[in-house]
Amino acid sequence: MAKAIMIQGTASGVGKTILTLALCRILKQDGGLVAPFKAQNMTTHTCLTKSGDEIAVSGWLQAKAAGIEPCIDVAPIVIKPPFNNSCKASQEDKLDRIMNAYNNLNEKYDIIVIEGAGSPVELNLNRNDIVNMGMARRANAPVVLVGDIDRGGVFASLYGTLGIMSEIERSYVKATIVNRFYGDPASFLGGVKILEKITKLPVAGVVPYTKMGLPEEDGLFLENIPFKQSDDFERQFDSIADIVRKHLDMKLIYDILNKGV
Repeated sequence: MAKAIMIQGTASGVGKTILTLALCRILKQDGGLVAPFKAQNMTTHTCLTKSGDEIAVSGWLQAKAAGIEPCIDVAPIVIKPPFNNSCKASQEDKLDRIMNAYNNLNEKYDIIVIEGAGSPVELNLNRNDIVNMGMARRANAPVVLVGDIDRGGVFASLYGTLGIMSEIERSYVKATIVNRFYGDPASFLGGVKILEKITKLPVAGVVPYTKMGLPEEDGLFLENIPFKQSDDFERQFDSIADIVRKHLDMKLIYDILNKGV
């Protein structure tokens, strides 16, 4: 039975994918048997596993960063824009595929790092959610909520997201991360204190803005970097992990992982 931790974000494109990748790498470096997981990817950036299954590029990279062979279980559902022919499976069928994939990983690995999708407070969709709080609940996974300070409004986005959550959903969130900070993160100490005061949650890190050089899932917000499967990503994975580890309170992350919900 694996321990789980989930990275959710205040919106699409706030950096969940790279932070999930970095956390997979850090936990692997620390000796963990780690797998990434994202219930549903909405992307045109896909590739094939060795078994011939089509998965999101982000899942392929995260699996490689975790030191495992990419497989369909890490990213069981891909929806490709345009969406007219992409969503034929019923919600029940998709949930079965998602939970079968997750349970497969749960039997093989010690730690699963789950990535959410978009925002967890799309209120018109939450009743049937299977990718954010719905997944956190099914996996009994504590959540770390990420906001992108580069876009501006990080206080409102983190505080507002938490404020819209139900009391039960809010209980899953154990910390926040401020991502893509320009300049010295130490200069945001005052901002950290404000965030911790208004959210009543610890800030697990202020991660600097860094050109990663890897394709993310959503090309709508980020540079569309061409992808070619390669074994030459190891240096980049380690570089990303080094940056994130330096600016993340890993003791807090391990406490969250070990205590659970």
